Amino acid sequence: MCGRTACSLAADNLRRACAYRDRRGQQRQPEWVRQERYQPSYNKGPQSSGPVLLSRRHLHQDADSSERVLMDMRWGLVPSWFKQDNPSKLQFNTSNCRSDTMLSKSSYKGALLKGKRCVVLADGFYEWQQQSGGKQPYFIYFPQTKDTMDKETQGDEEWKGWRLLTMAGIFDCWEPPGGGEMLYTYTIITVDASKNVSFIHHRQVRAGKEVAGMPAILDGDEAIRKWLDFAEVPTQEAVKLIQPTENIVFHPVSTFVNNIRNNAPECVAPIELGVKKEIKATPSNKVMLGWLKSSQEGSPQKKENDLPKWTSQFIHSPSPKKTSADVLQQWLGKQGQPAAKKHKA
Repeated sequence: MCGRTACSLAADNLRRACAYRDRRGQQRQPEWVRQERYQPSYNKGPQSSGPVLLSRRHLHQDADSSERVLMDMRWGLVPSWFKQDNPSKLQFNTSNCRSDTMLSKSSYKGALLKGKRCVVLADGFYEWQQQSGGKQPYFIYFPQTKDTMDKETQGDEEWKGWRLLTMAGIFDCWEPPGGGEMLYTYTIITVDASKNVSFIHHRQVRAGKEVAGMPAILDGDEAIRKWLDFAEVPTQEAVKLIQPTENIVFHPVSTFVNNIRNNAPECVAPIELGVKKEIKATPSNKVMLGWLKSSQEGSPQKKENDLPKWTSQFIHSPSPKKTSADVLQQWLGKQGQPAAKKHKA
């Protein structure tokens, strides 16, 4: 399942990170629709809004179906046929849609057969592993390259920042019975978890046995193209793309993320389990930390007095007067130093 995500890029950078080639092979960036509604966040949950990609033809019937737009939609699908006047009265959870039932459940079947396929964008998603002492959160994302640290380039230059996680979704548009603004919502399709992360994922009982689930991830632009281009790729062909992937990595993060109100880089920063001192730098951590360091400009900012009071698992005695950016900078400065050795009891 997928119950929490992070998408911290500013709107302009998010658009650049979604560059693609259209049917004629031209390099393009998707147009934003309702860009003013988008709010970057390190901690998004169901019923919040988030960015998705969809074919431009869904909004303009004469558009080329290979063209893409970016749109901010609410997480938790409200079917177009829902008749009550308040979408919150929907009696079932539609934040996730299981791939093995998406063509049989009425909540999703109609939208899926009409080609209402979207790609849900995120830096990555969170999962919690059940342990004797409680639940340990993990952040799961695409493997990153060294170029990930570069977020300073502007304009139409090739994006070299964080590679976004691209999850298969279904969207729908609900109109209030009494009239009013159309509500666009989406659900994330889930599949059985891949072997390398199955030990983390929440398990559900299915056909008499426990099964771990994870989002259906579309790996690469060809998979994204086929999923979005509903006019060229029929449903029966598109659903073949919905498979588990092994091309993901993960690291444990602080329980700071457990509170949905906490929205800061600390949510995604890697920690070493059982250690309350600076963690040892690893190649994957360096990439993550470089990304966090460079993402401060254009990312969600909080006033000093609005910061939550918390105890970090990866810094020494944080001062309550420092912002989250200051705390992260302090930690990043220690990465070149030898890791502290554990003392024997």
